[in-house]
Amino acid sequence: MKSAGKEGKATIGFFGAVAIGIGGMVGGGIFAVLGEAVSLAHGSTSLAFIIAGSVAIVTAFAYARLSVAFPGRGGTVLFIDRAFGNNLASGSVNLMLWLSYLVTIALYANAFASYAETFFHGGGGLPFLRHLLISAAILLPTFINLTNASFVSRSETVIVLFKLLLLIVIIGFSLPAVGVVAVLPTELTLLPSIATAGMVIFVAYEGFELIANASDDVRNPGNTLPAAFFSSVVIVIMLYVIIGYVTVGAVPEKELLRAKDYALAVAARPSLGETGFTIVAIAALLATFSAINATIYGNARLGYFLARDGELPKVFDRQLWNEPVTGVLVTACISLLIANTLDISSIAVIASASFLLVFALVNASAAALTKEINGRRWIHVLGAVCCGVSLSVLLVHAVLSDFSAIVVFLVFIVVSVLFEWIYGKTARGHFLGRPYDAGKT
Repeated sequence: MKSAGKEGKATIGFFGAVAIGIGGMVGGGIFAVLGEAVSLAHGSTSLAFIIAGSVAIVTAFAYARLSVAFPGRGGTVLFIDRAFGNNLASGSVNLMLWLSYLVTIALYANAFASYAETFFHGGGGLPFLRHLLISAAILLPTFINLTNASFVSRSETVIVLFKLLLLIVIIGFSLPAVGVVAVLPTELTLLPSIATAGMVIFVAYEGFELIANASDDVRNPGNTLPAAFFSSVVIVIMLYVIIGYVTVGAVPEKELLRAKDYALAVAARPSLGETGFTIVAIAALLATFSAINATIYGNARLGYFLARDGELPKVFDRQLWNEPVTGVLVTACISLLIANTLDISSIAVIASASFLLVFALVNASAAALTKEINGRRWIHVLGAVCCGVSLSVLLVHAVLSDFSAIVVFLVFIVVSVLFEWIYGKTARGHFLGRPYDAGKT
C-alpha cells in the first residue's frame, strides 16, 4: 500500500524512528514503576514486563498500519477521528489522551522527588521537602518550555543515549553476580497478581506511539514504520525483562520493598556499591527531569493542534515567543495538582489505565479501517480485547486496593465526555457526530 507521505521531504530513517520509540518508552517510567512491579510480581517481575510488553506489541501493529496509511503529526488523535468521525466519543478520547500525558508528568515528578530525597538523609528537617521537590521538577521545565523550548528537542537525544548506556552498564556489572531467579511463579494462584503488576507498569511502555507523530517525516514509510514500531518495542521489552531479572536477583525483596520508589538505584548497589547507587540516583533525576521537559513540550503542542482543529478552546492555540504558552501553563498547573495530591502508586495506576483505554480505541480504529490500512482485522480486534481485558484487570485492582486511583480515572472520563458534549455542542455544533473532515489535518 502506498503511503500518502511526502517521501521527497522525509528526513528520518529507520534508526531515527527507532530512537524516537525507545526514547519515548525509556523515559522516566522504568525509574518510577520498577518498585511497583516488584511489590506485586515479586520474583516474577520480568514476567510482568513480558505481559505488559505483549499488549504493547499487538498495539504497535495497529499503530504501524495506521501510520503508513495516514501519516501526519496528529498521530493517535488523527487515527481515532479517521475511524469514528468527529463526534462525542472521539472528541472525548482525544481530550483523555491530553489528560493522560498530564498524569505521566505527575508520575515522573514523584519519581524525581523519590530519588532526590535520597540525597537529603531523612529530609533535612523540612516537612514539605517532597512537595517542594515535586513542584520544582514541574516548574523548572515549565520555565524552560516558555523561554527556550528548542533546548528540549536539542538535548533529548543526548539524554536518551545516556539513559540507555547507564541501564546497559548496570546490567553488565550486575548480571555476573545474580544467581538463578525463578521467573515463573511456583503457584498458579500468583498469576493474577503478576498480570496485575504488568498492567500497573504498562505506563513504562507508553511512548512508542510517538513514532506516529513523526510518520510524515520518515523515509520509505511502508517498510520503515512497521520495522521501527516493532524493533523499538521488542528492544525495550528485552531491556525491561533483564532489568527486572537483575533487580530481584541482586537485592533481597524486603530491601527493595523498603525502597521501592527508588528501587533501580538500590539494584545497582550490590555490584557498584554506594558509587553506583549515587550514579543511578543522579541519572534518575536527569531522566525524569528530561521526561517531564519533553512531555510538557509535547502535550502543549498536542493542545495546540486540538485547539486548531476546534477540539479545545481557541485560547490553547495562542502563542507567545512562538510557543503555545497557554498549553504549557495549563499542563503545568494540572500536573502540579495531581503530583502533589496522589502518591506514586495511584498515579501509575491512573496513567496505565488512561493509556490502555486510548490504545483499546486505537486498536478498534485499526479494526474499523482494516481495508484502508491493509491490516489484519483479527489482530486489531485481538489488540482491542487485550487492552480492554488489561484495563479491566487494572480497575479491579484499583477497586480492591487503591480506590482513589479509580475515582480520579473515572473523573477524567466524566470530565472528558462532559467537556466534549458541552463544547462540541456550543462551539462546533456537531456533538452528535459528523464524518471525519480530511481537510482539517
